[in-house]
Amino acid sequence: MSSKTTASGSAKVQTPENENNLATSIGLFVVMMALFLGAVYSLSFLTLGNPWPMAACLGLFFLAYWIPQTIMGRSDSAGEK
Repeated sequence: MSSKTTASGSAKVQTPENENNLATSIGLFVVMMALFLGAVYSLSFLTLGNPWPMAACLGLFFLAYWIPQTIMGRSDSAGEK
């Protein structure tokens, strides 16, 4: 996402500072934090007889980190490609 893009013949460099506006960044943060906190909250239901809260925890943790890094394209914002 932070690579050089050409718009109408002029080179434009996208930096991490201008990829999203503030409202979008806050919205993404709130959604990902909700996934993270949901994963932590699911551990309160964990017992030796019920493994499903741990499965939910692992799934929510996975989504909370995988969505921003892969789908949102944040894993490549530090370097140019």
